[in-house]
Amino acid sequence: MKSRIRDLREDNDLTQQQVADAIGITQRKYSYIETETQPLTAELLCKLADLYNTNIDFILYRTNNAERI
Repeated sequence: MKSRIRDLREDNDLTQQQVADAIGITQRKYSYIETETQPLTAELLCKLADLYNTNIDFILYRTNNAERI
């Protein structure tokens, strides 16, 4: 299954490097998170939600409503 954070990144026309820089990690670590090789921490989850102006539940597939609460 394609990850939602990858979908968000592609929908925003961002590279993995741009997202990694924005959330303060390396591109390699971001790649591992995007491919689910490495787990997504709560801290990074919050940073991604802020970056994409969406809610955490949307990123975690708990809802299909991307609006920030």
